[in-house]
Amino acid sequence: MSKEQLHEIVSEMREELQGLSDYIYENPELGLNEYKSSKAHVDLLTKHGFEVEYPYLGFDTAFRATFDSNKPGPTIAYLSEYDALPGIGHGCGHNMLGTVDTGAGIALSKVLAETGGRVVVLGTPAEETDGVKVDMANADTFDDIDVAMCTHPSDQNLMSNVSLAMEALEFEFFGKTAHAAGAPWEGINALDAAINMFNLVNASRQQLRPDARVHGIIVDGGVAANVIPEYTRVQFYVRSLDINYLQDVKAMVIRSAEAAAMATGCTMKYNHFEKSYYNMITNQKLSDTYNKNAKDLGIDMIDGGDDLSGSLDMGNVSQVVPSIHSYYDITEGVPTAGHTVEFREATRTEFGYQAMMRTVEILARTGYDVITQPELLKEITEEFNAIEKVN
Repeated sequence: MSKEQLHEIVSEMREELQGLSDYIYENPELGLNEYKSSKAHVDLLTKHGFEVEYPYLGFDTAFRATFDSNKPGPTIAYLSEYDALPGIGHGCGHNMLGTVDTGAGIALSKVLAETGGRVVVLGTPAEETDGVKVDMANADTFDDIDVAMCTHPSDQNLMSNVSLAMEALEFEFFGKTAHAAGAPWEGINALDAAINMFNLVNASRQQLRPDARVHGIIVDGGVAANVIPEYTRVQFYVRSLDINYLQDVKAMVIRSAEAAAMATGCTMKYNHFEKSYYNMITNQKLSDTYNKNAKDLGIDMIDGGDDLSGSLDMGNVSQVVPSIHSYYDITEGVPTAGHTVEFREATRTEFGYQAMMRTVEILARTGYDVITQPELLKEITEEFNAIEKVN
C-alpha cells in the first residue's frame, strides 16, 4: 500500500461524504445541541470500524472515535466541527469542515494494517461559541496523540498560520431606579456607567498594539426611557496575537469598567461569558508536510501572513500537541466572507465538493507521512518542544 493509493480510497468515499455534508447542511444545529450532526458522524465512523466513545467528556454531542491497527506507530488526530450559526445555519461551512476531517480519519484507517499506528477522530462541538476543544486540551484527550489536524473551508487555500488569543468578558453595572423626569436626582444611572466604560476603552485604543482587538456591545441597557436604569450588562471580546499582552489589554478593559462604576456611583462585577481561546501556534514542520501534499495534488497553498481576523479553540489544542489548522477554497477564489448565506451555499456546489474530497486526501496523505517517516515525527516533536507555550 503506497500513499498514492489513498487517492482511490478517498474517491470511493465521495457519495458517503457528500451525503454527510449535505445532511448536516439540511439539519443545522447550534453549539452543544448538534445531536443529529454528531450522530451522523458517529454512525459513519462506526460503519468503518472505529470504536467510539459518545458522549465524550460529559458533552452530549462530543465524541472520540479510534481506529487502532494494534501495531506500533504514532497516533494521528483529526478534529471535526459541525455546529451552525443562528439564523443562517452553516454560514461558516462546518457541515463540510467536519466531513473533511472525519473523512480523512476514515481514509487513513484503511492503510493502518500495513503502516501501524492509530487514528483518532474527535467530534468537537460549539466552536462558534464555547469551544469544547478547550475542555479537551485541558483534559487528557491529547496525552496519547502525536499530531492534531483541522481544516476549514474558505475562499482561499491558506496555510496554517496564527490566530488571536481571546477572552470573553461580561460586565454588570448596578445602580438605582428613579423617575427620569420627576426625580432623576434620586437615581444612580447604570447606563451612564456602561456608556462611560465604552468611552474609556475607546480612549485607550491609541495606545494598543496593532495586533490587539477590543469590541463590545450593550446587552441590557434599561427598560424604559423615563426610568433611570438600575441595571446594565455589556459584553466585550478582548483579543491579541500574544497571550501575555492579552492580559495587559484585559486589565485595561477591567480598569475602564471600574472607573466608570466609580464615577457614576454604581457597583460592578464581571465574569467570563465564554471560554478563553489561546493563540494558535502552527507546527511549521507539520504544516510544510501538509503544504507539500497539497502541491502534489495541484494545490498551491498561500501564506496569508499574520491573519488577525479571529480566534480559534484550535489554539488551545496547539498549546498541548503539534497542530495545524489550514484552509481550503470552496468558492473558486471568489472573495466570499464567512458567516454569510453566500458562503453557506458554496458548500453545496460541485467545486466545493471537489475541494472537500481533495482536502480529505491531503489530510490523509499528511497523516500517512507522519506515521511512515519516524524522522519527520521527530522533527515535528522537537519543534513543538522548543516553542514557548501558555503556562
